[in-house]
Amino acid sequence: MSSQATDDSFHVFDTTLRDGAQREGINLTISDKLAIARHLDDFGVGFIEGGWPGANPRDTEFFDRAAKEIDFRHAQLVAFGSTRRANGKASEDPQVRALLESGAPVITLVAKSHDRHVELALRTTLEENLEMIRDTVSFLRGEGRRVFLDAEHFFDGYRANPQYAKEVVRTASEAGADVVVLCDTNGGMLPAQVQAVVATVRADTGARLGVHAQDDTGCAVANTLAAVDAGATHVQCTANGYGERVGNANLFPVVAALELKYGRRVLPEGRLREMTRVSHAIAEVVNLTPSTHQPYVGVSAFAHKAGLHASAIKVDPDLYQHIDPELVGNRIRMLVSDMAGRASIELKGKELGVDLGGDRELIGRVVDRVKERELRGYTYEAADASFELLLREEAEGRARRYFRTESWRAITEDRPDGSHANEATVKLWAKGERIVSTAEGNGPVNALDRALRLALERIHPELGSFELVDYKVRILEGRHGTHSTTRVLISTGDGAQEWSTVGVADNVIAASWQALEDAYTFGLRRAGVEPTE
Repeated sequence: MSSQATDDSFHVFDTTLRDGAQREGINLTISDKLAIARHLDDFGVGFIEGGWPGANPRDTEFFDRAAKEIDFRHAQLVAFGSTRRANGKASEDPQVRALLESGAPVITLVAKSHDRHVELALRTTLEENLEMIRDTVSFLRGEGRRVFLDAEHFFDGYRANPQYAKEVVRTASEAGADVVVLCDTNGGMLPAQVQAVVATVRADTGARLGVHAQDDTGCAVANTLAAVDAGATHVQCTANGYGERVGNANLFPVVAALELKYGRRVLPEGRLREMTRVSHAIAEVVNLTPSTHQPYVGVSAFAHKAGLHASAIKVDPDLYQHIDPELVGNRIRMLVSDMAGRASIELKGKELGVDLGGDRELIGRVVDRVKERELRGYTYEAADASFELLLREEAEGRARRYFRTESWRAITEDRPDGSHANEATVKLWAKGERIVSTAEGNGPVNALDRALRLALERIHPELGSFELVDYKVRILEGRHGTHSTTRVLISTGDGAQEWSTVGVADNVIAASWQALEDAYTFGLRRAGVEPTE
């Protein structure tokens, strides 16, 4: 059984498992849905809409397993379904019975509120639609379920026939629906319009109202907050804004705005600080890369690049930040680029644990070197590990390495059957020993990586946990065709952390070698191995 995180005066209702799952590219297994439900409950939302039991076997099984496998601490599980069929009885409708059999304590019913949809999609009369709502809500209430009603296409329906749209709200409320949710199903509304409609409907019906906003105008979060301004006390959202077409109102900026901007407590104490972690964890479950520029929780949400910004942040972080990032579990990041000034470098050094001690000469050398290298095509915004190596080299007066490269080569051989053979040879020195290593791979860069690893693993066994996680190549502007300069970004991990390195050269193999050298050097240094070269 769940316990409500806050009182019942305001609802945070998550529909990631139903509406969010309709996003193109998302295909959730039952295990995925259970994992996401646990994350959402941990975050502290009040309601989790699990799906449509009876409509597909997967959702039916989810409700059965959730009841057995999840001990909800904060959320109540919600089953979604539609009102009964036209000219029938709710008590005899198989789909309505499936909602009861799900065991969910709360049921969300979707109902038509646009007169044209009633007549063209349901092919019934306006009065019968009202009776379908009345009968289904009252039946489920009589069975001891709490009921919310989603008034589908409400805002478009209100524009076409405001009296009928409001009658849908009245009918549902009088039949026992605790909340009538006004849905911007097509996502075409703007904040001022939403606020005006919600305020009018609330005044004319006296019903408790909620809002469900799609993001087709890019206004779903703003529309949700506009509805709250007009008196809505129930917000429906999805994690990371996942949803059909361009998505739904994003749960995380909505909740952050309510807590931090409106001063309204909608989560249990201390849960807001888990927001960034929960956002990224759910992104991992659905197998989508977290949006780096998502408000509040993106890794770039509190990243600062311009030197002017960095100078001000050094004095007072609030000068260029609308909140303290730690309130939502995020952190400030200083980006190093050719726009960086002394303050940017000093703050970035502090972030990386390198105390520059206000040494203006040292900081100046680092600034000059960064700008010179970025002019050649390097980028340190996305390659913190390479920047830290550069920074420590300047601070320590020399590059401290674990091996010294004598030479390397990579060969790709075309075979008569159309296949390719890739072989790399690496010659290097480590701990006073000359090592020659040859390896094959599924490409020349992979062959180089394997040859380098083969050469060093005996001396540095820590390399056994290293794994190339991501590999990106970019042809830089200002060059043409085969004369282009190439930049390579490599992400490497050891199972606990990832780091990124950069290489730039006139060919992709040489650029890759630079990035690999930095990746191995940084990883060994991070593991506490003492440099030998």
